[in-house]
Amino acid sequence: MTDKRIYQIGLTMITGVGDVLARHLLETIGDAEAVFTEKPRILEKVPGIGRKHIAEIKRPQALLLAEEELAFVEKNQIDLYFLGDKEYPFRLRECPDAPIVFYLKGKADLNVGRVLSIVGTRRSTHNGKEWTEKLIEDLAIACPDLLVVSGLAYGIDINAHREALKNKLSTIAVLAHGLDRIYPSAHRNTAIEMIERGGLLTDYPHGTLPDKPHFVKRNRIVAGLADATVVVESAEKGGSLITADIAFSYGRDVLAFPGRASDIQSKGCNALIRQNKAALITSADDLMSLLCWENTQMDPMTMKENYAIPFLENAAYEKIWTILYEQKEIHINQLALEADMPVYQLSALLLEMEMNNLIKPLPGGLYKALVR
Repeated sequence: MTDKRIYQIGLTMITGVGDVLARHLLETIGDAEAVFTEKPRILEKVPGIGRKHIAEIKRPQALLLAEEELAFVEKNQIDLYFLGDKEYPFRLRECPDAPIVFYLKGKADLNVGRVLSIVGTRRSTHNGKEWTEKLIEDLAIACPDLLVVSGLAYGIDINAHREALKNKLSTIAVLAHGLDRIYPSAHRNTAIEMIERGGLLTDYPHGTLPDKPHFVKRNRIVAGLADATVVVESAEKGGSLITADIAFSYGRDVLAFPGRASDIQSKGCNALIRQNKAALITSADDLMSLLCWENTQMDPMTMKENYAIPFLENAAYEKIWTILYEQKEIHINQLALEADMPVYQLSALLLEMEMNNLIKPLPGGLYKALVR
């Protein structure tokens, strides 16, 4: 029996099929293996899939490359995350262009209660470094479970990783290349340390070089993994602004430190604030207040107790939300069985709960509880 992971990786190896099209294939066909074994006339019904795509799917090359990648993953004790897996980070799954497969070398829990992306210019100033250090130092005291995400680049990124490690926080670097290398090589020691207190994450197979377009693409993961993105410093153009724009498009919170009008490395942050794309912050207290992180413990039981308060007057809401919370996400048919109620009745309640921002519908008839 062929390892199912070969088909999952294979989806990412099909020429001309990116994450969005691969997601359409999964939602229509059902699972990764079926994509490769299904008849062409069925594949043609998938939105966006044409004859050229089908020809590439039927070529053996994608699965051969997938076998090579799986061998590399197993040899190097790398964890593989597939979009359909329960362990796949729920925040990232909500993004329409989330990677179908990504790889993690490390020990981080990507579904912890609080995740924050911290990004900024490679040419950080003394002020930018101090802001990053103070922000993380204060957050580590208030939120010891915090996961810090960044990109391992020079400047703000590497400062964020190092300060997280210094303050015993878990931290993840999202890479723009395969896990057979570290770029920049000057950050190798920090990267190795991160594997023990976080990890290195990428959606690129081994052998992929750190080419410029890959840095732009990886920014969607930096934004998608987190509850919010903080831009510490940025010039008028740069990768951190791209990350901020992506986070904004996902409906995630974007926060930025302001600078003087004459500060070149603050022009991007000032523009984000002026355009109402980012909230102005100057401290960890500002961030925690804006994200409603103050006075809350983020362990699962406390989150449930805090969030259950609105449901006390509606037993049906409480019952449905509790099932969704415990299952992470569940199909409406299974939810009807768990809740012991007909689908037509459940559908009406789910609509009401969605309107009240208590739950979120997902593709394929799935639902999840909202905890913020």
